[in-house]
Amino acid sequence: MTVRHERSRPVDRRVRVQGRPVDSCPALPPEAERGSVRRVTVVGEEILSRPCQEVTGFGSPELSSLIDDMFLTMYVADGAGLAANQVGVGLRLFVYDCPDDYGIRHIGHLINPVLDLPGPGDRRLVDDYEGCLSVPGAGMTVPRTDRAVARGFDKEGAPLLIEGTGYFARCLQHETDHLLGHTYLDRLSQRDRKDALRQMADRREEVFAQRAVKAATLNQ
Repeated sequence: MTVRHERSRPVDRRVRVQGRPVDSCPALPPEAERGSVRRVTVVGEEILSRPCQEVTGFGSPELSSLIDDMFLTMYVADGAGLAANQVGVGLRLFVYDCPDDYGIRHIGHLINPVLDLPGPGDRRLVDDYEGCLSVPGAGMTVPRTDRAVARGFDKEGAPLLIEGTGYFARCLQHETDHLLGHTYLDRLSQRDRKDALRQMADRREEVFAQRAVKAATLNQ
């Protein structure tokens, strides 16, 4: 999922890491400092359209390295969230660095997530802009619930419960969709889907060039 253009990523403000409040966190968290940039898959590639497999091996160096790489890849692509199949790995895992509508920055990863959404009587759908790192250069309005709870595990296998409101709730829903083999395009009408794909065709090379410049800057 892409960062809202009108919202910069806050530094040293209210922050929750893995759902817990902390005093501050740098713009580039430790995971990203350790990571390497991976290629982001693009809509149309088969791995994005099939459900991901559950993670069964926790606490491994390989899993930690994947999370580190996903964090750095997300920042290079100017993302607010990134699922494992977006870097070509078919596992139920995503990372995020996303603000909610109250100015709180949420940072973390979640493995094998299960999403709880409000029931029909409590549900409020919000139409808001949504973009995706695997649909480069495109953005459309997508209805999502304004609250979401995601349950899963951290990389060591400890249980996590992450609550989201506003744009962060949208991020949790967007990334969980990826792990089920869906992109936000699947929630659009046929007409809007064609519009998004036209946007991507027009802008993808510009987006790829911007990512390359940012990756080169971080490597200096």
